[in-house]
Amino acid sequence: MKAMKTQFFSSIKKASREEKGEQSYLHASRASDLQHSRDRFWYRILEIFPGFLSWGTLALAIICSWLFPAPTAFFLLIFILYWLFRVLYFFFHLLAGYRKTKTHEKINWLKKLECLDVRDYTLQVAHWRDLYHLIVIPTAEEPYEILKETIAALQQTDYPKDRMIVVLAIEQRVGETARRKAQALKQKFGNSFAHFLVTEHPKDLPGEIAGKGANETWGTKIAQKEIIDAQEIPHEYVILTSLDADTVVLPGYLSCLTFHYVTTPNPTRNSYQPVPLFMNNIWNAPAISRLFAFSTTFWFIMNQQRPEKMSTFASHSMSLRALVDVGYKQVNFAVDDSRIFWQCFLHYNGDYGVQPLHYPVSMDANAAPTLLATVRNIYKQQRRWAYGVADVSYFLFGFCKKSEIPLRKKLSLSFDRIEAYWSWAVASPIMFFLGWLPLVLGGEEFRQTVLSYNLPRYTSFMLTFTLLGLVCSAYLAILVLPQRPMAVGRWKFLWLVGQWFVLPVIMVFFALPALDAQTRLLLGKYMGFWVTPKFRKNKK
Repeated sequence: MKAMKTQFFSSIKKASREEKGEQSYLHASRASDLQHSRDRFWYRILEIFPGFLSWGTLALAIICSWLFPAPTAFFLLIFILYWLFRVLYFFFHLLAGYRKTKTHEKINWLKKLECLDVRDYTLQVAHWRDLYHLIVIPTAEEPYEILKETIAALQQTDYPKDRMIVVLAIEQRVGETARRKAQALKQKFGNSFAHFLVTEHPKDLPGEIAGKGANETWGTKIAQKEIIDAQEIPHEYVILTSLDADTVVLPGYLSCLTFHYVTTPNPTRNSYQPVPLFMNNIWNAPAISRLFAFSTTFWFIMNQQRPEKMSTFASHSMSLRALVDVGYKQVNFAVDDSRIFWQCFLHYNGDYGVQPLHYPVSMDANAAPTLLATVRNIYKQQRRWAYGVADVSYFLFGFCKKSEIPLRKKLSLSFDRIEAYWSWAVASPIMFFLGWLPLVLGGEEFRQTVLSYNLPRYTSFMLTFTLLGLVCSAYLAILVLPQRPMAVGRWKFLWLVGQWFVLPVIMVFFALPALDAQTRLLLGKYMGFWVTPKFRKNKK
């Protein structure tokens, strides 16, 4: 085993020592993108690893339930008990994150900026007004009304508009409809900001996957060339925000972001992550859509309390300096929101992190005109997010290349990310289905034991105890809800609470897209970018 480990690390490091070769992997999305055969071999092994681990765990649980029912039953009890304590751990972080988010939401960040002496901090600017916000909104087929609401929210922020550059990045493949929509928005908002730029991403560019990242990169490069560099604005003075087309910011958001950017040590070596609340259309979304929206929202509120374990997601911000240094986002990868974090992390030899803002932005819950279409869209969205597991092979390969990154940091991040994707794929099937397998496969001899008699009782008791967590989640869900529209009846409050008790029934649904994504990566069936359709109805 030790010899194999030595061979693994030495083979990866041996491929090329030229600077170009050493850095080429930073923009690789799959094994075939690498220049050298040894690199391609080991990268492919790392791509196989997450799916092999998840499927291996499930297969091992079945085999051991048959051959070794008693030890397997003990393990399953310990596993469920571990998850009960973990749920409690998550809940306390969630509660702390919620309280901090509500506190930050009430702060007048513009006033804090005006009282700030920026000379006391790392970024040496004469005044915070010297900073520019470059806001890129990539869009494909989102309706005009949704884009209008997104840009109108920017117009209503308290940050000086003469320091805001808005880029509406449309897709050529959408055709004339996108152009007419963009021109209508430019006519309405063009004079509201320092610059309002419409860019059109060409279709079928070689080496690109059509999607948000490629469109966003195209728009950012044009804005850098035509505005930032043309006016000789230093790149470290530009805060780049990637804003999903359905993201509605609160009035104080850009001021909050600016305050954190100025006061964070070495601000160009951090990304800045708000809390995504999937609440724009929450009152009219189906129950299953609301459950997934609240669950995702709670996960990111909780993660704001653990910045050392965060990576970027959806709408986020970073310094233009970092983006230029790393050579821009990948344009050949299906999930680029987190990949840009790992690109920067490897480029800067581990000296890069995520600064939580504890400040919300509002996005759409995944909904469609029919329940069946909603379930299908949720599955595809979850699968796309779960395909972020491809980051595992990327950063593990990069860790082997980057000896400058401390080993302790490599081990901590590797374990956390691998365990997260593994748990996503296998935790709910093990707890809700495989926990009963020793009784089914263990044979008559095991079924006569005291352990066999108590296994379903203990398992049921521990799973029932999780209902307390559902009650707490239902309570928090009510607290984060936006104001109820007039068209929505008051009875919906009761349904919003009651729907949480069907969550255990659909928990396994969380695992299926994760297993799907990992299996595709394992088999080398790489995914493209899937655009989530936006649907709102009766919004008043």
